[in-house]
Amino acid sequence: MTIINSQHPLAFTFGIVGNIISVMVYLAPAPTFYRILRKKSTEGFQSLPYVVALFSAMLWLYYALLKEDAVLLITINLFGCVIEIIYISMFITYAPKAPRKLILKMFASMNLGLFSLIVLTSHFLVKNSYRVQVLGWICVVVSVAVFAAPLSIVAQVIRTRSVEFMPFSLSLFLTLSAMMWFAYGLFLKDICVALPNILGFVLGLLQMLLYTIYRNTKKVIDQEKEVPEQTKDIVLIFSTLGSSEVYPVDAQPDASGGGDDANKDAKKPEQTEDHQKSKETGPGHDLKAIENAV
Repeated sequence: MTIINSQHPLAFTFGIVGNIISVMVYLAPAPTFYRILRKKSTEGFQSLPYVVALFSAMLWLYYALLKEDAVLLITINLFGCVIEIIYISMFITYAPKAPRKLILKMFASMNLGLFSLIVLTSHFLVKNSYRVQVLGWICVVVSVAVFAAPLSIVAQVIRTRSVEFMPFSLSLFLTLSAMMWFAYGLFLKDICVALPNILGFVLGLLQMLLYTIYRNTKKVIDQEKEVPEQTKDIVLIFSTLGSSEVYPVDAQPDASGGGDDANKDAKKPEQTEDHQKSKETGPGHDLKAIENAV
């Protein structure tokens, strides 16, 4: 009751619904990590979105801890930090040597180095009266930068006329989540929470519009601008508080690599048959033809 009384009733309602939707988005990659755990291999999935997701959740959690009456921001971002740490730990455990080194470097530079720099700078160089405001605008900048990332998927959909890598369900959740957190920030009069979700709402509507346009359109394959492998492995979906989420898509089989081996194997029996025919039509066969002619 204390939480409800200290906040606007509608802000509390929208915050609760926003927490529920954001939890569902955070849990979207769970089937993929169950697959990684079962096969003990990361199978080419990328780690960068999880590192960025953890960094963003850490920033928003720090902002919520400094700000008064932000319990619902604390709950969702605390959950986000825990789930992303679990994802990253599993990735480090089962990734090959090179990707493991890369994710450790990214984690050390972003989640430890950059985050520590922001905390120390805001604590020692910014006055108490401005600290929350400065940190809030840092979160806004990070959120806007993160929200811009799915534009590559939008461009891919327009180019290929295929929504294969942009599931409608997650686009819908992105839009609903943006609406909830925008309303939460609006009723709390927190522009740092409300502002990034305007972009998230617009992006969600754009994705659903493209899905409606291209869902029944025949896919166009652009040979010169082939989709990068990392795009085939994952689809980036970003939650409304700036924490990036991923919806994994099974990697497509390599048509070039596997096809070449298959062609080589198929050519072997053909070469054997040709060799046998050449034996049958060798010198003996030619002599018989000459005798018959005489």
